[in-house]
Amino acid sequence: MDGLFEYDAPGGAAPTVQQSAWAGGGPGASGAGTLAGNSHSSAPLAVRMRPQTLEELVGQQHLLAPGAPLRRLVEGDQPMSLLLWGPPGTGKTTIASIVSGQTNRAFVEVSAVSAGVKEVRAAIDTARNRLTRTGQETVLFVDEVHRFSKAQQDALLPGVENRWVTLVAATTENPFFSVISPLLSRSLLLTLEPLTDDDVRGVIDRALADERGLGDRLEIETDAMDHLVRLAGGDARRSLTYLEAAAGAAESEGGTTIDLAVTERAVDRAAVRYDRQGDQHYDVTSAFIKSIRGSDADAAMHYLARMVEAGEDPRFIARRLVVLASEDVGLADPTAMPVAVAAAQAVQLIGMPEARLNLAQAVLHLALAPKSNAVIKAMDAASADVRAGKIGPVPAHLRDAHYGGSKKLGHGKGYQYSHDAPFGIAEQQYAPDVVADATYYQPTNLGAEASLRERWERVRRRVRGR
Repeated sequence: MDGLFEYDAPGGAAPTVQQSAWAGGGPGASGAGTLAGNSHSSAPLAVRMRPQTLEELVGQQHLLAPGAPLRRLVEGDQPMSLLLWGPPGTGKTTIASIVSGQTNRAFVEVSAVSAGVKEVRAAIDTARNRLTRTGQETVLFVDEVHRFSKAQQDALLPGVENRWVTLVAATTENPFFSVISPLLSRSLLLTLEPLTDDDVRGVIDRALADERGLGDRLEIETDAMDHLVRLAGGDARRSLTYLEAAAGAAESEGGTTIDLAVTERAVDRAAVRYDRQGDQHYDVTSAFIKSIRGSDADAAMHYLARMVEAGEDPRFIARRLVVLASEDVGLADPTAMPVAVAAAQAVQLIGMPEARLNLAQAVLHLALAPKSNAVIKAMDAASADVRAGKIGPVPAHLRDAHYGGSKKLGHGKGYQYSHDAPFGIAEQQYAPDVVADATYYQPTNLGAEASLRERWERVRRRVRGR
């Protein structure tokens, strides 16, 4: 069956189709629910090193605490369907493998890329027959479930509702937008976090030492390790793929050490001198912001590329752009904020590497936009007055007049409803007496703010009776 991969745990039938590797593929090296034939020495390193138990799973500590749903599912052998949402290489396929292996369930994978409704129904029918015939339950793993159409997702519902299968569906996209509501409501949603640099180092260290991996045949230098960690970008599978390439290059040259030069040649990527926790992080970020503020689109793109290539968290970059949109552009280009926010949302929705294009578009928009710091100056000036104690009472005519007895206190008396005034602007005092003459917002003559400046001057004179 196209798009369908199946393997029974010990006691079941032989595998019908050879599973694929870590990327969208089946379980790991050996044991119940694992992929037959993937423990051999020529299997990809990422496949051989796939964790076989919850204890070997890297990261995701919020899912592994005592009493957490995932641990209850595995250790308590409770029937429960899961929806795993997280970036690539964070353990979605591995979790499905562990659920299958440690609970002695059969493992079946349906590829959302190539399978149709027919394959989905066939997988569920096979699982139901197995349950009836032998009592053995089935883990049905659907990778990239967001690629399924509504009809294909609907086809999963009978198996989930009747517990003919334990569904483990994985997605890199927001399931609230990409998964149908009935399937969401019948599944436990678990969010997987990107692996930290320390998590990735742990994955590499274990692969270097473990007999399933490189078996202590090679050592790795610190700068080569750092380079692999940067290139991995929180993706365990990618880190092992690059490590395998670097190890192969070192051994082909007769060496026993993986150094930076060998690593660069093996993965065809130059090391980016960038420490996310050190001075380079702050220096590059500072230059990035100042280049956009200074309207140098080329320099801004250079620093964006340095951060992206070094594996900087794209959410950090997006947050800086949202701040910059108000701090350095403001109302000189009212579209700046929506563009920056849209880029931040795209980072969450799409993820890397594609989201680098959304970040690049926002960077270019902000760099080329007319600049104004009037927003931050207005906020800082108003905050300074408040901190200095200039917080006089709210004028009586502006106070809440909707509760009983408020009118006896004079609340609302004399209030002018703006919509009844000429041009929708009424002459009256809004600010407390202590700051009645304050002029916090001072628009520039740049971009769209030039017309706002002219309008604000007219409005202010009318409001204040000048």
